[in-house]
Amino acid sequence: MSLTHWIASAVGFEILEKVGNAFDASVATGLVLQVVEPYLDVPAGELPAIFRLANSDQAQVLCAQIKAPEKASIRHYKDQGLTLVPGSGLLATVIPGAFDGWMLLLSDYGTMTLEDVFNPAIYYAENGHPLLPGAARVIASLKEFFEAEWPTSAVTWLPGGIAPEAGKRFCNPVLAQTWWRLLSEVEYIPDREDQIEAARKCWSDGFISQAIDRFIRKTELKDASGLVNRGVLTGEDMQGWRASYEAPVIGEYAGWSVAKTGPWGQGPVLLQGLSLLRGFDLGRLDLCGTDFVHIVCEVMKLAFADREAYYGDQNFCNVPLGRSLSEPHVATRRALIVDEASLEQWPSILRGYEHLCDGVIERAQCLTSKDLGDDAGEPTMVHLSERCEDTVHLDAIDRWENVISVIPSGGWLQSSPVIPELGFALNSRAQMFWLEDGLNQSLAPGARSRTTPSPCLAWDNNGATMAFGTPGGDQQD
Repeated sequence: MSLTHWIASAVGFEILEKVGNAFDASVATGLVLQVVEPYLDVPAGELPAIFRLANSDQAQVLCAQIKAPEKASIRHYKDQGLTLVPGSGLLATVIPGAFDGWMLLLSDYGTMTLEDVFNPAIYYAENGHPLLPGAARVIASLKEFFEAEWPTSAVTWLPGGIAPEAGKRFCNPVLAQTWWRLLSEVEYIPDREDQIEAARKCWSDGFISQAIDRFIRKTELKDASGLVNRGVLTGEDMQGWRASYEAPVIGEYAGWSVAKTGPWGQGPVLLQGLSLLRGFDLGRLDLCGTDFVHIVCEVMKLAFADREAYYGDQNFCNVPLGRSLSEPHVATRRALIVDEASLEQWPSILRGYEHLCDGVIERAQCLTSKDLGDDAGEPTMVHLSERCEDTVHLDAIDRWENVISVIPSGGWLQSSPVIPELGFALNSRAQMFWLEDGLNQSLAPGARSRTTPSPCLAWDNNGATMAFGTPGGDQQD
């Protein structure tokens, strides 16, 4: 474990020792991670979480998954000469979600005050932390680009015009000032919940959203497309957005119930994989043997093919998840797994959804060509920097047996320029949309882009509970 990982973990442990609960600890840890791992997670990112309260048999999903701005239409992007949403820059920007998600969790299920959970993050932003090697490598590889194209990022990440060294103390005083101002604007409110609500409004309709709006309105910058583009996010977009709760999708495997996010994330991929694996006697196989590896890999190929074809924001499109998880359909999919590895992109063929199946096959053919370049989808500025597709992951369980699994992500320093008044970058998750009409991941104003962060919660028939997950793009599930 690196020193910065230890710092973040220690913050969570300290909160729990102060009689804070799992939700307090998660929020404080999440805020610190935004400081010490800014190439993996920032305040304007996204936040999917799954949690279960003590003495409850029901899990909940916290959805702080961002939406496309109102002006983010396919026509607008094509009018800029684009066939893909850029993998970085201001046109990839969506409504920030992580901050409001953390605040909703703190208000509804935490016990501590804003000052309690923000103090550790402010301390490390103001006084510094040892810079992670990964962050140092990313910053160094983008030094010339920042200086030439994203000057506000150069000011933040290249103090004194020099790429910072791994292990050396690194500060973000502007971010610290942002959080100090946030706390000062709400400190007069005595009630804890009312104070948190005021902080949420400060973000969505106060000085933070106003700074974001000003920056985007006056700024045109080069992005991964090689073109200079202006963003479409506005302060009005932020005013109308709030994080929310929803029921998880739950699958069963070997006596365990496994809870995942809906198909606006990739979470059901794991459930589809487990449903396929129920037909194999894995217990008799060597877990390091070729038969086990072959079966699991073939199962993953089938599940991910369905993700590419059918997943999307179920508020904007029909996602046939129930049919995909039904045992009769699963049996037909399982029969496709033979002794020889498949090289096909093989999504389910579901009546009424044939156009989505055809669409994913066409895109797979395109992806195997060189037409899309390095910056299609989740990679950001990979043509200039090392490929960094990871995010962060944290779990917390407290003495009362509240449990939560969280994977905050987005707003990476390598994907979006820093807002100079705030000290952080914006989320670029619009990169996951397609600029083709009629697909479940077609760009549309107000739609959630499919995201890879995929927290997990599971419990068995005897009452044991497990929170788990991992960073790392597609590899998570």
